[in-house]
Amino acid sequence: MENKNILKSEKIIKISWEKIQKEMKDKFGQDIFDSWLRKISFVEEFNSYILLSVTTRFIRDWITSRYLDQILSIVRTYKSEINRIELSVNEEQSNYENKKLEYKDKLKSKNNISFIKDYVFQYNRIDPNKSFENFITGSSNTLALEASKKVSFKNSHYNPLYIYGGVGMGKTHLLNAIGLKLKEDSKVMLISAERFMYQFVKSIKSNEMVKFKDYFRNADVFLIDDIQFMNGKEAMQEEFFHTFNALLDKGSQIIISGDRPPNKLTRIQERIKSRFAGGLVIDIQPPDFELRLKIIKSKIEELKNYNLNQINISEEIQFFLSKEIKNSIRELVGALNRIVSFARIYNKIPNLSETKIILKDLLNYSENKVTVDLIQSLVCKYFKISKTEMLSSRRSRYLVRPRQTAIYLTKLLTSKSLPEIGRDFSNRDHTTVIHSIKTIETLKKNDNDLCNSIDTLKNQILYNNQNNEI
Repeated sequence: MENKNILKSEKIIKISWEKIQKEMKDKFGQDIFDSWLRKISFVEEFNSYILLSVTTRFIRDWITSRYLDQILSIVRTYKSEINRIELSVNEEQSNYENKKLEYKDKLKSKNNISFIKDYVFQYNRIDPNKSFENFITGSSNTLALEASKKVSFKNSHYNPLYIYGGVGMGKTHLLNAIGLKLKEDSKVMLISAERFMYQFVKSIKSNEMVKFKDYFRNADVFLIDDIQFMNGKEAMQEEFFHTFNALLDKGSQIIISGDRPPNKLTRIQERIKSRFAGGLVIDIQPPDFELRLKIIKSKIEELKNYNLNQINISEEIQFFLSKEIKNSIRELVGALNRIVSFARIYNKIPNLSETKIILKDLLNYSENKVTVDLIQSLVCKYFKISKTEMLSSRRSRYLVRPRQTAIYLTKLLTSKSLPEIGRDFSNRDHTTVIHSIKTIETLKKNDNDLCNSIDTLKNQILYNNQNNEI
């Protein structure tokens, strides 16, 4: 019966695929459709997702980052049960049959928790293309890589392992690599904190909390990404805390990623932060110039391997990208993708001036991304106080003025809202933030020394941010 249903749904999708392609052409335009979307081939439909294929990894990554969500919306108008699309790289004729066999094997197997047949929480974020082998290393991420490899062996002493770093630093790549390494003989669950929250709320509404608990507590390896998005969700944190303890008690390996260290997570229960800090905490620093250049060269080499060798990015452009885009590997690769796209559409390699125009918004964003941590550190250094003193509840005059100055500069130099600024200053109320800003603005009118201090600090912050220094 199940096989008949699969064949039936496959027939429906095959019949609809030409209509879906026509809708993609109407939605995205002829140029984009011819350059990228025409290359998509229908492969197979499963219970809740469809499998499509393209000819290269580059095309797959480009479509995934820019068009996949909108393509899914079009597909869902034909079959609302489809909730995701997987794009494979069809390098061999046998790829289609291999995928079908692989899926059927996983349905039969109970060793991989992410493929339990017809399970209400069926979900898998493991990307087969993010492995240890293609993780590019440098001085900023070597320690995180080695720790990740250590937990890929059984009986690791690093439990939990907590990896933190800024956006686009490779945290998710490492979690994927660990999952890939262990999934063959362990029950692996890789999920984002946001998705964990969604499943939690869904389970409450459908009265299926028992299934929810059993599902997540049955994992041998539990990887949770972007833990900072769990902030403020008290009921979910309560459930996560008990899930975390249950997994540790049964000897499961836990790996967590976040954008900051455990002690700086805001609106997360102290007992949860304490559990995180009780394992191995590793940070990934922003990539240095050598690593950025290494990544650029690796991606260009990848393009050549997929018969795109006509796109030959000059050394000058490579060095420019590596020098200017400092804060995120993801931004760096995105910038290269823009240049490659320009080259493919206009059939020419952009020069340096054209590159600056193509990346204008990205370069401005990269340069102006001042962090609250940088502001607090430099203000404390200037006024000769510790950050602990600044963030404390004490109201001594020698602490109040630096604190107000830091809050004022945070409002001036970042895009954070008043409540967000309050949270970054030990969960102060937004009215306190407003009072601090107005106080500094009033004092500046008649206090030249304060004006000079503000200007000096502002220049120091912008200089240190541009040069990645503290």
